[in-house]
Amino acid sequence: MPGLLGKKIGMTSVFSADGKNTPCTVIEVGPCVVTQVKNIEKDGYEALQLGFQDKKDKHTTKPMAGHFKKAGVTPKRHLAEFKGFEGEYKLGDTITVDMFQEMDFVDVVGTSKGKGYQGVVKRHGFGGVGQTTHGQHNRLRAPGSIGACSYPAKVFKGMRMAGQTGNQRVTVQNLQVLKVIAEHNLMMIKGSVPGSKGSIVIIEK
Repeated sequence: MPGLLGKKIGMTSVFSADGKNTPCTVIEVGPCVVTQVKNIEKDGYEALQLGFQDKKDKHTTKPMAGHFKKAGVTPKRHLAEFKGFEGEYKLGDTITVDMFQEMDFVDVVGTSKGKGYQGVVKRHGFGGVGQTTHGQHNRLRAPGSIGACSYPAKVFKGMRMAGQTGNQRVTVQNLQVLKVIAEHNLMMIKGSVPGSKGSIVIIEK
């Protein structure tokens, strides 16, 4: 799917024509430059590699510096591939937020906020086991039994237990574009998107 890279600015709310207050997320989308054009003859598939946000030369490795030099662009901090672009694009072309229109529906990919080490109630939504009586004074948020003792005498892989939560790639689908402000490279999307303020997201049609 065609798309662009962007940066999450934050959340706000807008009023519709009928006076309804709608929460939305503001994202700085692009401009992104084409750093590589992949084709079927050489790569086996067609796609565009886009770069977003400039990076200093001293923070760029020599192989990547050569890659950007071949494309004729300055070093970029973030790269992503997209398929399905209509039209012909060449190295160094710039793609802006104009490719999106109001009332379009998009998918947003981001990295969720890290929550650290959490128990099963917060991590998996367990309701808690045990009663408040019969001496169960400190077992209300415990996971309970995790497997039988005699058979199979082991804990199966994938058992829902406490552990690291968040900081994962998350995709939210079918979010509506409420407004596109082309002169400032901004887009307002209905609802929330994964990640904290300033995090990088991918917006796909």
